[in-house]
Amino acid sequence: MTELGGLVREVAESRLDRRSFVAWSAVVGGSAALTSCGTGTDNQPAPGENDAETRVWSACTVNCGSRCPLQLVVKDGTIVRIDPDDTGDDELGTQQVRACVRGRAIRQRIYSPERLTKPLRRTGKRGEDKWEEISWDEAFTLIADKLQQLIADYGNESIYLNYGTGVIGATIATSWPPRATAIARLMNCVGGYLDHYNDYSAGNIEAAVDFHYGYWQGSNSNDDTVNSKLVVMFGNNPHETRMSGGGEVFVTRKAKELSGHRVIVIDPRQSETAMNLADEWVPVRPGTDAALVAGMAHVMISENLHDKAFLDKYCSGFDEAHMPDGVPANMSYESYIMGRSEDGIEKTPEWAAAVTGYPADKIRALAREIATTKPCAVNQGWGIQRHSNGENQSRAPMMLAALIGQIGIPGGGTGERESSANIGMPGLPVLENPVRPVISFYRWTEAILNGKGWGYQQGVRDLQNLNSNANVKHDITLNSNIKFIWNYGSNSLVNQHGDINRTIEILSDESLCEMIVVIDNQMTVSARYADIVLPDVTTAEQSDIIQQGSAGNLGYSIFASRAIEPVGDSMPIYDQLTGIAEKLGVKEKFTEGRTQDEWLDWILDQARAGNIPDLPPNDEFKKMGMFRKTLEPVIGMKAFRDDPDANPLTTPSGKIELFSSNLYAMSLDWEMEEGNRIDPLPVYWQARELPGDPLQEKYPFQCIGHHYKARTHSSYGNSPWLKEAHPQNVWINDLDAKRRGIRNGDQVRVFNDRGETRLPAFVTKRIMPGVLSIPQGAWYKPTSVGGLDEGGSVNILTSLHPTPYAKGNGQHSALVDIERA
Repeated sequence: MTELGGLVREVAESRLDRRSFVAWSAVVGGSAALTSCGTGTDNQPAPGENDAETRVWSACTVNCGSRCPLQLVVKDGTIVRIDPDDTGDDELGTQQVRACVRGRAIRQRIYSPERLTKPLRRTGKRGEDKWEEISWDEAFTLIADKLQQLIADYGNESIYLNYGTGVIGATIATSWPPRATAIARLMNCVGGYLDHYNDYSAGNIEAAVDFHYGYWQGSNSNDDTVNSKLVVMFGNNPHETRMSGGGEVFVTRKAKELSGHRVIVIDPRQSETAMNLADEWVPVRPGTDAALVAGMAHVMISENLHDKAFLDKYCSGFDEAHMPDGVPANMSYESYIMGRSEDGIEKTPEWAAAVTGYPADKIRALAREIATTKPCAVNQGWGIQRHSNGENQSRAPMMLAALIGQIGIPGGGTGERESSANIGMPGLPVLENPVRPVISFYRWTEAILNGKGWGYQQGVRDLQNLNSNANVKHDITLNSNIKFIWNYGSNSLVNQHGDINRTIEILSDESLCEMIVVIDNQMTVSARYADIVLPDVTTAEQSDIIQQGSAGNLGYSIFASRAIEPVGDSMPIYDQLTGIAEKLGVKEKFTEGRTQDEWLDWILDQARAGNIPDLPPNDEFKKMGMFRKTLEPVIGMKAFRDDPDANPLTTPSGKIELFSSNLYAMSLDWEMEEGNRIDPLPVYWQARELPGDPLQEKYPFQCIGHHYKARTHSSYGNSPWLKEAHPQNVWINDLDAKRRGIRNGDQVRVFNDRGETRLPAFVTKRIMPGVLSIPQGAWYKPTSVGGLDEGGSVNILTSLHPTPYAKGNGQHSALVDIERA
């Protein structure tokens, strides 16, 4: 289908109102779109055909990990075409960074019918989508007055900056990490704000790594797999999550082409990566990866295939001879595997097969291949740790990497997510946040209700200790419930958070959180639940420095120049916050007398004087658009492997803690939510809403959510082109579908006690029996019936229940049922 095919059909069927049609006309090139409607072809001129066209460097700044450059072709003040990067080549480290279908559809975001163009104040109840337009001055005054009142009444801890990655990779206009944003700088000018630690992407593994390795290490970069003979990927799917043609799709394919290594993908779903890259797909039940590793460990130990020399020298807790002092006998990992621990069960391949659903003989073969093929790179995506036992799950691939001794060497890996090289562009200075308590990213809804008085066991940490050993206990407590929420470039207020119905119930009580401010350029699901909505510009409507994405050993930065005037009355966030700062009496402190463009020049000067001395002069960089250089591959933990005495880890032992002494201490005195437990070893335990839960008698299917080509999380979720190309559906195994009388394309209802969504079924052999998968990020679309969603949003089904010690999101642990609607 051509670009205009969908529009032509929609116009013919009268499904577009006038506002939508005008927006679509702008997307496809103004009057040229009207000319094309008769034939359904795109009659836009080719580059250089019309002297009135200009080409402006920009970027796709959404959270896919790639951060691709774009060239915006502008005519008469309108973007008429998107061209990709035309620099570089097809070699590792110098490759073109070609945007995927999402970035190439960015005109539909810029000119979307859902585009916000005026400041809005809510007039109905939260979520009713009733608004009145107000002036910028009135919006600034309302926000500043409320901030001052709440800070006076409850303190700065009552002001919360929510997690958001809808604008990521930019420098001034960035929403992640929140503590590096212009909003953080504004709040730090008036006494600070309540921050959070970790994130929805990787909250459980980020906490687990602190106990296992001391802090985040990262696995080897994917370009280093040219040195590997075997690559083992646990739930890692870069061909959908990071599918830029110059990012990890290109890097993984090119490295495999050069080395000829085998790739094994372990995933309940045969992902695009498993289809396009893997030589072998290993399907296991969701949440059981630690059991698979245990079954393989039994084979390796029984057949003496493990690297005992590595374990003895670099690790603590593998066997009884290398345990911390004061720990009872038979608590080592080897004792757990061989049945000498408290449960008395040998973790044989037969045991693992019963848990994972993967045959015992294949587990044996897998273990032998991984143990004897070297170098072997073990890494994981972030899907396996989004379970109710997510911390233990994420430590299991790290355990496997240690068992085979492949940490810290070329061609190996740490068992974490792959790293990538980075040129180290500095960011906007945000000043110091005086507020010391920080909460887990996933507990803000509960903190609205009863956060006051929370302490260490509720997941409160000390901001001053976040970058040191995060396991140090402290007496910091939270002194207020959340009363005000900043939500910038984020759909995590509702759409991406767990248990949408419960979340909405909490947000709907205006006596709890008294003001919600959303800054965005789209009327997202989350924006519908705001009190004040401020219309942001897109990257195309301002200048900014774009930090690089994940692209192996390629380092780069993009200068995105302003291509068009702001749509409607939208305004860059820096200018918005400058207006609010003036109302708060801190304008000079916030701006230091600089405009956004002047800050960009200052940052480039800092970069040239620091990490990037070869960065071209500012005007030259702005003209060239993209600065690139080839960097060295990343070898995770190389210094530690080379000399562990000179480069000890920040764990209590200074070694890799397969048995975490800190977790052991926590397991003795922490009060746990029902169904949670803390274990010092990376063991498998049957957690909430995983196989074996009695709830399966009522809801027999495990439901997970996977990343999808149509969206980056929920960004681009309202693009007609992408929705047409990649419709939302629920994946179901063909055997399960046959038993339920469900055919491909049938409308089905997926439901549990938390809610229900309706969407078409995709019947396939590419998912394990007993498992459903709904692509995450689809926009929640409620009906008049309570608890029912027609948008295919998986988070109508997921839980707010926190994981044991990360207090993170176990959103992939959700039991459901399915039937024809």
